[in-house]
Amino acid sequence: MSEPSKQNNGGRPAALQGRLFWRGQPGYEEARCGRIFNGRRPARYPAAILMATSEEDVVAGVRLAREQGLKVSVRAGGHSWAAWSLRDDALLIDLGGLRQIELDREAGIMRVSPAVTGSELNNLLTQQGLMFPGGHCPDVGLGGFLLQGGMGWNCRGWGWACQRVAAIDVVTAEGELLHADEHEHADLLWAARGAGPGFFAIVTRFYLRVRPLPAALTRSSFFYPAALFDEVMGWLYEIHPRLAPSVEVVAVGMGSGGDLTGTAAPLLLVQGLSFAESPAEAREALAPFESCPARERALLAQTMVPTTLAAEYAEQRRANPKEHRYAVDNAWLNAPAPAAIPALREAFVSLPTPQSFSLWFGMAPLHPLPDMALSLQADVYFASYVVWQQPEDDARCRRWLTEQMGRIEPLSEGLFLADSDFTTRAARFMEESHWQRLQALRARYDPTGLFHAYLINPETPINTNAWNPS
Repeated sequence: MSEPSKQNNGGRPAALQGRLFWRGQPGYEEARCGRIFNGRRPARYPAAILMATSEEDVVAGVRLAREQGLKVSVRAGGHSWAAWSLRDDALLIDLGGLRQIELDREAGIMRVSPAVTGSELNNLLTQQGLMFPGGHCPDVGLGGFLLQGGMGWNCRGWGWACQRVAAIDVVTAEGELLHADEHEHADLLWAARGAGPGFFAIVTRFYLRVRPLPAALTRSSFFYPAALFDEVMGWLYEIHPRLAPSVEVVAVGMGSGGDLTGTAAPLLLVQGLSFAESPAEAREALAPFESCPARERALLAQTMVPTTLAAEYAEQRRANPKEHRYAVDNAWLNAPAPAAIPALREAFVSLPTPQSFSLWFGMAPLHPLPDMALSLQADVYFASYVVWQQPEDDARCRRWLTEQMGRIEPLSEGLFLADSDFTTRAARFMEESHWQRLQALRARYDPTGLFHAYLINPETPINTNAWNPS
């Protein structure tokens, strides 16, 4: 598609206030990749990139794409591992310039733009004694996080973050601005809770139900030698469904203990983060972590440590460094411990770089999901994050991840969109009936396929019967 005439204002339609970069123009490459978190930058090139600064820009951008015969892709925070937003020959509408963060204290509702991060949001809310269960990594924008479901702080106890989306404002494929809640355009809200990059409109504003900030955020952490993986995980599988719902429980395979333990050897971290209302409640909630039979063999134990969301974000920033290359994959698992532990072992004890880590996140006992696009979960969430710096390590690191997922996939119920890369491995992420409903809504709201959906490599085998690999 050739770009439009540039006689008037450099090719930018008069209605646009944001910057518009056509491929080949100065500033295009920075606009293409400057806000992508993953240091691996795909060789995909939009026809143009609109750095929107307002809802009016988004409306004008959609209308421009329709006039020019371009498909549309959208970027909120730029944190998707596969860079969903980069599509060849599309108009990429970047929402980074929309910066609303506004609290209606009386209603308990936060009005927020999609590119705002969970850490930015909570920096404001915690001053008011409130919080929102945004993404753990402080650099994750709320747009992609919420559209994919939102496995936020204490998802095990509080449910998915997208369940706290009271309403959205969206720009449709017709270039219309609509408000959607449980009474008006409710099907748009249904789809926005889990469709991820398959959502068929552009969210310009979220209306989020905030919650009180727990009074006694407390953490207990135990660092075990990786050689104890089987014993520790067998115990964790047994106890985690009985933990208090205020406890977020994880096991993390770490490529190196580093300064924490004075060893470069791989470690297994078991951690409970209690969102309690009092120190006494936190002590009771975290006491089961002392029952591990390997407790006395822990290299380091940090028990009942008072903490804050700001401190937890700082730790997450350390674990997810910028300017690094990432390959990530995941699986939902309901397999019993005797089957799951051998399948998971190598992903935790043989990480390919010191910065890499694998995550076991306990979700049991599962809460029933409300009626929304997000429809797949399991007792355990597994994800592996391979982290490195040099391009010459790409093949080795990506091969390691492929090997691990090949071992784990036979036990998997499917995957979670947020930690996926369909250009490498695509799998089921939604119940079939929900998928069919989503496709019917997409056909209704975007009949010409203006918006790009899931980024799937046509040569990659996919384990589902219904896909639109656009």
